[in-house]
Amino acid sequence: MAMKKFVNAPENLVPELLDGFVLANQSKVQLTGSNLVVRKNPKPANKVAVVTMGGSGHEPALSGFVGDGMLDISVPGEIFAAPGPPRVMEALRAANRDAGVLFVVLNHAGDVMSANIAMGMAKKEGLNVKQILTHEDISGGPRENPDERRGLVGCLLVIKVAGAAAEQGRSLDECLAIAEKMERNSATLAVAVSGATHPSTGDVIAEVPDGMMVVGMGQHGEAGGGTQSLRTADETADIMLPTLLDDLKIVAGEEVLVMLNGVGATTLMEMYLVLRRVKQILDEKGVTLARALVGEFLTVQEMGGFQMCVARLDDELKALWDAPCNAPALVVR
Repeated sequence: MAMKKFVNAPENLVPELLDGFVLANQSKVQLTGSNLVVRKNPKPANKVAVVTMGGSGHEPALSGFVGDGMLDISVPGEIFAAPGPPRVMEALRAANRDAGVLFVVLNHAGDVMSANIAMGMAKKEGLNVKQILTHEDISGGPRENPDERRGLVGCLLVIKVAGAAAEQGRSLDECLAIAEKMERNSATLAVAVSGATHPSTGDVIAEVPDGMMVVGMGQHGEAGGGTQSLRTADETADIMLPTLLDDLKIVAGEEVLVMLNGVGATTLMEMYLVLRRVKQILDEKGVTLARALVGEFLTVQEMGGFQMCVARLDDELKALWDAPCNAPALVVR
């Protein structure tokens, strides 16, 4: 079947999408160097910079998180591919300052390899950079083996609170500690009802049989926890939320943030139905839904399904989550 997408030359896909992305968000971001996405309003040099990297094709992530109160620089790679170490290093050099740089990396093999090489180069050059790896996808393995867990949309929570802390002028160690606290108190589980294609080639990168759903599928079609019959919105929430609460050991009396991230082809209507049931389950368990976020933040080229991310909140994380930010994909006033 012919690919049904509005694209031009596949080899120009990423630079062209970045041009359009910046045109749509001219007051917030701009391109510099080798297509690094940077804040339009630079942060003062006496405050920690926050940098990330990752493949394109997941819009608005990750460049959509660049802006006041969030990221200083995003390094976009090719479609579903990590940027190479030289471009990552270019970003770390550009962001480097006495206050330091917090480098947020999602746990995927290509990203980790590129980030580790760049961190080695940064160390040799004496740059003041510290790294945090996000790996909150509970389908990858038990909490005791975090390296087996993928980084999914939970990176948005880490970037939001770390970016807020940096904007407030906290030290690099403090920003890292806050990012780590949010990361270890976050858990994500994905469900897919249809697969995706590669927008450069048209190749199918994941398939889900009609009438079925896969709980735990990764954002590049990686294997999940098993295929089962498609369930209703309420039944799907009943499967996913208790698993996430168990992973985090959430108990009655605690407060949580729940984010539902559509991955390309699932509507807001469907996710609002799921969130409605999420609130019912939390009420039954005596857990407070302190904050909720529904939308598309990390997508996968027309894939159907969503990622459910739950995070335990304390007063510090809640205040940082509520702090102002102004990025293409998230605005808090």
